[in-house]
Amino acid sequence: MYDVLIVGAASAGTSAGLFLAKAGKKTILVDSDQSGTKMALIKNHYGVLETTGPELLEIGIKQAKQFGAKVVKDKVTAIEKIENGFLVKTEQGEYEAHQVIIATGKVMRLAKSLGLQLTDRTDSGIKAAIQVDHLGKTSVEGIWAAGQAGGTSSHTIITAGDGARIAVHLLGEWDGKRYVDHDAL
Repeated sequence: MYDVLIVGAASAGTSAGLFLAKAGKKTILVDSDQSGTKMALIKNHYGVLETTGPELLEIGIKQAKQFGAKVVKDKVTAIEKIENGFLVKTEQGEYEAHQVIIATGKVMRLAKSLGLQLTDRTDSGIKAAIQVDHLGKTSVEGIWAAGQAGGTSSHTIITAGDGARIAVHLLGEWDGKRYVDHDAL
């Protein structure tokens, strides 16, 4: 069983996966390879002069994998509550995880099938987002939402930051104290 399964491996999902894997959590990202980031030219990222969406996604996935995250190209079809967490069904198999982070961008199919509370949105062509509390928790215990799925702007730097924020809150909840991880020179 995985500690965390993340649905979506664009900037929010991969950023969350990087933090979780670096903290030693058994992490898997399941991605359907449909991110709008693949079409982006990015000139407004702090610390990066210019990059493309495909380059950004490739680097992010490499970072998450270097800390032990598993990344699978597959489409999640259903998420079911089980005794110790969740059973996540995909087109090619099944996975179990204690916690789930939904980072599916503006796609709300899974959120609706889970009965998650949604909020209306009018920005960036998004009609709805998953309603989350200040930590990123949804209306279903053990399911979190990050990035556009959780209501942030579509800018990759913002969704990446939100994915990291959700991971930090989840880690803090597990540890019972604020989670901090700073590398030093």
